[in-house]
Amino acid sequence: MDIRRIDLAKLSGTERSALLRRSAVPDETIRVEAATITRRVAVGGDTAVRESGRDYGGGLADGTLRVPPDRIAKALANLPPETVHALERAAAHIRSVHEQQRPRDHIVTPTPGVQVARVWTPLRRVGVYAPGGRAAYPSSVLMGVVPAQVAGVESIVVVSPAGPDGLLNEATLGAAALLEIDEVYAMGGAQAVAALAYGTETISPVDKIVGPGNDWVTAAKLAVFGVCGIDLPAGPSEALVLTDGSANSRIIAADLLCQAEHGAESPVVLLTTAPDQVEGILAAAEVMLSGLGRAAIIRAALESHGLVAIAPDLETAIAFSNDFAPEHLSVHTEEAPSVAKQLTSAGSVFVGEWAPESAGDYATGANHVLPTGGLAKSYGPLSVEDFGSWRQLQELTREGLTTLRPVIEELAGVEGLTAHRLAVEVRFEEGR
Repeated sequence: MDIRRIDLAKLSGTERSALLRRSAVPDETIRVEAATITRRVAVGGDTAVRESGRDYGGGLADGTLRVPPDRIAKALANLPPETVHALERAAAHIRSVHEQQRPRDHIVTPTPGVQVARVWTPLRRVGVYAPGGRAAYPSSVLMGVVPAQVAGVESIVVVSPAGPDGLLNEATLGAAALLEIDEVYAMGGAQAVAALAYGTETISPVDKIVGPGNDWVTAAKLAVFGVCGIDLPAGPSEALVLTDGSANSRIIAADLLCQAEHGAESPVVLLTTAPDQVEGILAAAEVMLSGLGRAAIIRAALESHGLVAIAPDLETAIAFSNDFAPEHLSVHTEEAPSVAKQLTSAGSVFVGEWAPESAGDYATGANHVLPTGGLAKSYGPLSVEDFGSWRQLQELTREGLTTLRPVIEELAGVEGLTAHRLAVEVRFEEGR
């Protein structure tokens, strides 16, 4: 397996910066074309969505946009019992984890007679994008819908592209039915994002769009941001596996293969302080690869975007990981919990040999909608708080404003804003 290898101790500052420089934002060509599609949908509504579906894929064979509620319910009834059970358990775990994330209002009295409250309110309507097309991700329906329900969002809509056969995936529909979502649309890519943002004759606009997607989805989210909210721009799925030579080579190899399975553009990094173990890890990966259904995609990801980074010591490895800020970070070291506490920039951290990345993708209850492209330095996983907004409430008594009056009048004078000063003075006029 031909994977690029580097020695961190020998990298120049310029080389290190170039290595770390990547982005979740698609290239300019895709952004321009995605923006064009969103403008067409904003003007052309349902017709533009159908035309884009024919041009780019994602629409139902008969051109219908909204999936009938009875079709959604039927999909759940048609799923194998073991699939339904898995979806139910995953949903229960997601709900359990996210119920602990409910924001709490806070009231502060900085000085007598002045009260400042921070109040959180759920959004009214949210659109959840669930990837589809050639692959199906019912787990993404759960990851987007359940936190929104926990937040108290009144109206939740799911959009997902149909496959090449013009049909929407049964498991995706079944997941929506399980969560009692009866508003589902078969549309994908930039046209789906635009329909959610602007609304059409068939679909009402939403306050925010969440959920993972390809470059076209990400580019469209950026194009409509400002018309409605978005969770974050997310690029290809990525993983970094940190090891010090103390862990099993096959387990490390399996974790490298796991996220590469999502697509040929997925970056996968083996970061190790034990160069002698590298060949064994790659050999194990080669053996396991031959038995996997998406072997060609995994190989393409590893050979075009894979990296083996050799660190002289654990301190250097941790520093590099924090600079890289991966979406998924697996820790295979001695004293892994202690090391994990030092890893401050990552979307989701998997600690030790019993924590595969796929556990977080499906079953632990942690959210799998995560920042990519280095955005884990400033963003976190999708959470309940993403489905609401904060506001400040400020209540003052006469005593409180009297106390603050000198501060307000002085600073208003410094800034030359005389109406600001007047707004205070008028309240103390005679007779009041």
